[in-house]
Amino acid sequence: MTTYSGPATLILTNGARVTGMASLGLNRRGAPGGWSGTFRPNEVNDDIRAAADGLHLELPYDQVGTVAVTNVRRLLATQVLMTLNGSGPAPF
Repeated sequence: MTTYSGPATLILTNGARVTGMASLGLNRRGAPGGWSGTFRPNEVNDDIRAAADGLHLELPYDQVGTVAVTNVRRLLATQVLMTLNGSGPAPF
């Protein structure tokens, strides 16, 4: 599979689990470890706004990938969209 769109859980460095929706894809067809996308958390707090490196993104069926947040963009007063850059094998 080269893309994933659906529910996901972002695991912060302090162990906090943040549920939301992810939209992910491979950066180059066939390139190992090259994947990125976005994550829209269901709830927003200071920990989420400050998230950076060393995070994990868990997809259904316990598939987990390592991610870094490269951008956090405010969508509405209570929503943000996080841009993610994955490292290692894609979890989808």
